[in-house]
Amino acid sequence: MEGDTTMADVTMPQLGETVTEGTVTRWFKQVGDEVAVDEALFEVSTDKVDTEVPSPVAGVLSEILANEGDLVEVGQVLARVGEPGAAPPSPSAAEPAEPAVSEPSGPVASESEPAVSAASGPVAAGPSRTSAGIVLSPVVRRLIAESGIDASTITGTGLEGRITRVDVEKAIRARASTAPREPAAALAAPVAPSAEPVVAPTEPPAEASPAAEEPRRARRASKRTPPTPAAVARNGDTVVPLNNIRRRTADHMVMSKQTSPHVLTAIEVDYEGVEQVRRAARQAWRDEEGFSLTYLPFIARAVIDALNDYPHLNASYGEDELIVHSSVNLAVAVDIDFKGLLAPVVHGAEGKRLRQIARDIVDLADRARSRKLGLDDLTGGTFTLTNAGQYGTMMQFPIINQPQVAILSTDGVSRKPVVVIDSFGNESIAIHSVGVLAMAWDHRAFDGAYAAAFLHRVRGIIETRDWEAEIR
Repeated sequence: MEGDTTMADVTMPQLGETVTEGTVTRWFKQVGDEVAVDEALFEVSTDKVDTEVPSPVAGVLSEILANEGDLVEVGQVLARVGEPGAAPPSPSAAEPAEPAVSEPSGPVASESEPAVSAASGPVAAGPSRTSAGIVLSPVVRRLIAESGIDASTITGTGLEGRITRVDVEKAIRARASTAPREPAAALAAPVAPSAEPVVAPTEPPAEASPAAEEPRRARRASKRTPPTPAAVARNGDTVVPLNNIRRRTADHMVMSKQTSPHVLTAIEVDYEGVEQVRRAARQAWRDEEGFSLTYLPFIARAVIDALNDYPHLNASYGEDELIVHSSVNLAVAVDIDFKGLLAPVVHGAEGKRLRQIARDIVDLADRARSRKLGLDDLTGGTFTLTNAGQYGTMMQFPIINQPQVAILSTDGVSRKPVVVIDSFGNESIAIHSVGVLAMAWDHRAFDGAYAAAFLHRVRGIIETRDWEAEIR
């Protein structure tokens, strides 16, 4: 929020690490209404979350600068709140509103299109009607224009038959699947050989040494290598447009790999002590909690305690500095029907025992899949867990959730023969539940010995703690 002493700007908040825009779906207040601090002011929908945004100040809603249905960017001014008792500014005194929708070069759309209704504020960038009387939001209008599809041929499934982004993408896919395709070779533009000016030498060139000639060979080879052509769909192929969350995830992952020197360190863990407690408590736990007792809360509890001993993993990389966080805010990656990932956060996890951690993880996962997460649920993470083990994975190399410095993959647990040693030092073979913990970490923040020592500590906690006492 920014503004002078009499007027405060209300801006679009950052709703998640990779969110850059959202759609205003509803205003709870109108110009002239009084609003209290933390009272719901408007609702916004992004590719990751639908949430109510509270007012950061108390006062009178003086201006609304974004309509319901407008696509707005993070940090954009959406409204202004004046001091209590202040009258709304007259139209002549109000500043001219900027368009609420920027026009990027490619289609950008929210995950779902809300119903559009009239609201105070500028209308130039708000919902519009086609010549046939069809109401279109800015997002849908731009997507239709870029695709070249006639809006009257699209069947709307939104409120009162309005066309949503999903409807447009479905129409695009249908057109792509029925349109005749040319051979791939015909679609790819020929690459012309690069022409270089020919300069007559004024004197015989000196004989180049093998070392000096090598860079020249490399440059000539690079000039002869044509650029990699973009993939082209052929007959029978299915074109699947990436949804917004998929595109944002892709951008964030590429950025992370370009930012951090990723290193993978993995360790095998014997979960037999955990498994015995799980088997004994399985039914009682489900009756009491309403969900299954998995390995994840045990691992989370061990990780939280180990971070206390190795705090440089509970950190973020700043400008030539490592910011070590005082609290463990544990982010847990949640798959959204194979369409993308969210990483909601268990805040203050260092003060919670296993049962509460399990409750928080299940609650966040349920609300992530039903798009009911709030701003606080998606921000502030300091260390991330990603759980691929439910699919029986052996080991995966996850990508760091920037600006954090580490992410731990909890892979599959299976029954395997292991060597056990009794109190007399005798060895024997037994069948235990065994799995791998694989951690990707940022080599700028620390070195391999530190990462390995942390994983060794996590394993020690998992294998030796009295878990029966922990879940009581």
